[in-house]
Amino acid sequence: MKIEKILHSRIKEMNFNDISFGNHYSDHMFFSEFRNGKWKNSIIKPFGNIWVSPISLVFHYGQAVFEGMKAYKDKNEEVFLFRPEENFKRINRSAIRLEMPPIPESIFMNGLKKLIDIDRDWIPKNYGQSLYIRPFLIAIDGVLSAKPSNDYLFMIISTPAGSYYKSPLKIKIEEKYSRSASGGVGFTKAAGNYASSFYPTRLAKEEGFDQVLWTDSSTHTLVEESGTMNVFFWLKNKLITPKANDNILSGITCKSILSLAKKEGIDVQERDLKVSEIIDGLKKGVLKEAFGCGTAVVVNYFKTISYQGDNFFLPDLTEKERISLKLKKSLLDIQHNLSEDPFGWRFQLKKYL
Repeated sequence: MKIEKILHSRIKEMNFNDISFGNHYSDHMFFSEFRNGKWKNSIIKPFGNIWVSPISLVFHYGQAVFEGMKAYKDKNEEVFLFRPEENFKRINRSAIRLEMPPIPESIFMNGLKKLIDIDRDWIPKNYGQSLYIRPFLIAIDGVLSAKPSNDYLFMIISTPAGSYYKSPLKIKIEEKYSRSASGGVGFTKAAGNYASSFYPTRLAKEEGFDQVLWTDSSTHTLVEESGTMNVFFWLKNKLITPKANDNILSGITCKSILSLAKKEGIDVQERDLKVSEIIDGLKKGVLKEAFGCGTAVVVNYFKTISYQGDNFFLPDLTEKERISLKLKKSLLDIQHNLSEDPFGWRFQLKKYL
């Protein structure tokens, strides 16, 4: 792998006490090319613009997948990745579904580890902060026809991250638009999944909501995800989340929350969850808490759920009463090396260079 280091770091431009998500990028980026059926030309170089042809197929037919992952520092400034093998597996599941070449583990892992090692000074030190890492794969073939590309570009970039949402969320249950459909690409991290969500989300925000709660495309009676998050509901003393399927992304944070909850002896259910169950639980006072989770957001709870014009307010619990915050702390403690890691999720990043 070729490495070209930046001459002058931009890190002095960064205020780590006031991090706005996605506005500052670390000094370097990794990329590797797939051409003529082979991966080649892996390189780490200074972060900057790239040149691709205007007829690259990513612009016209949407062959683009990505991942979201994080690196953390502990109090001794040791660096840790969180479950990177899961991101590696998932980006390749996404790639295969969009008829893109799988990324070799050696390219993904070696590029990731060496890139984050070089830019380890960009990882914030404060609890709850991290370096958000974005691997992505795009089609760059310059032949304008509706077919899979022959050539691809795999890249990794990173940005310091604080809190994605800074307050509890007001959620609207969506009954017209859909995030995904059975047999589609909802289980992948395909770029188009997010583009198609922007319009209904804007409509919801114009009504005063923060996000939508997606429902199934066939009947709009089953809960799926909220915005870019998997969702949990503390209903009748059970922690319930919709089971991942063709429509729902198998979230790494979601799977981690499930494991932590089971370890704590919480009654966990992964199953179909009807909108009617949620509304009935809100009316009867047996739905105590609802929250979303994901790599960027970690965990954030809902304060309002709206359905068919009616706003339902969730109980105003104390921080100690919130199961969401308890599970969030358990997760962050593992990620920041403040507690034991009984699951083997934490990957210490040694200094390579």
